[in-house]
Amino acid sequence: MSAIINNKVSDSGLITIDLASFIPSNEIILFDIKPFLFMELILKEKDFRTALLQIDWNQYTDKIVGIFCSTDAIIPMWANMLIVSYLQPVAKLVYFGDEHKVREQLILEKINEVNPLDYTDQRVVIKGCGETKIEESAYVAITQKLRPTVKSIMFGEPCSTVPVFKRKD
Repeated sequence: MSAIINNKVSDSGLITIDLASFIPSNEIILFDIKPFLFMELILKEKDFRTALLQIDWNQYTDKIVGIFCSTDAIIPMWANMLIVSYLQPVAKLVYFGDEHKVREQLILEKINEVNPLDYTDQRVVIKGCGETKIEESAYVAITQKLRPTVKSIMFGEPCSTVPVFKRKD
């Protein structure tokens, strides 16, 4: 006679949300302003505008682009706006920030699209400890989004969770 082995995790009714799955698989291309600066410090408007006209913007077609400056220079706001004016017609999405910041913004946008009513009265585990680094802002956003409707929120893995919130009925 063989004993039946029950998987308590799968039988628990927990819903696991892996925030890493919110990151689009699209490649993120960075547009660094540094090469357009005089002595890597100063942005000269005329030279900058001329240099932007020389760029083949088609290389950014359907890409997610992050605009940033890899040197510690003061970049006037209009410079970022000017770059966006060239990128927007070809790029899929344009953000301000390096790859790390762009990924954070993409995750936050996906969290914003979550319908909290889909999780009404559910016990939710927000997956942690994955291979992909997820910023704290994402955990704050998903908790804030789900707390009004869920029965409970936990952090970690279904087999080992840390309680975060439990609604008192």
